[in-house]
Amino acid sequence: MQKLKFNINGKHYEATVAETSHNVAEVELNGKKYTVEVERAESVAVPHIAAPKPAAAAPVAAPAAAPKVAAGANSVTAPLPGSVTVVNVKAGDAVKAGQTLIIIEAMKMENEVLAPADGTVTAVHVSGGQAVQQGDALLDLA
Repeated sequence: MQKLKFNINGKHYEATVAETSHNVAEVELNGKKYTVEVERAESVAVPHIAAPKPAAAAPVAAPAAAPKVAAGANSVTAPLPGSVTVVNVKAGDAVKAGQTLIIIEAMKMENEVLAPADGTVTAVHVSGGQAVQQGDALLDLA
């Protein structure tokens, strides 16, 4: 079972996803239950939930790739590839375990990167709009 919290166009959603068979999952979205077909690619389950399509917008330049910073022992790394949308901390900030540090958008979903422990941010390696790959260093904690 997986629990997700995300925002779409400013509206908050909470979802619980439980796989019931090979390609069918039970999804509870804000208290309403759905049965969805799950697409599989490289053994990563992606629930297919139809969303309204936004009106056509002006083309947007692709986000710049994040500079590759080697992850150290105290680095918080990207859990998946995507685009950094929000950086909630800066160097010198004290953080608590479980605090949202960074939000990465991947597959049209916002994924919160949480502080693994209490500490102080010593360096931030990314900014909003940058593309990151899984395992890239996002920030360092002491």
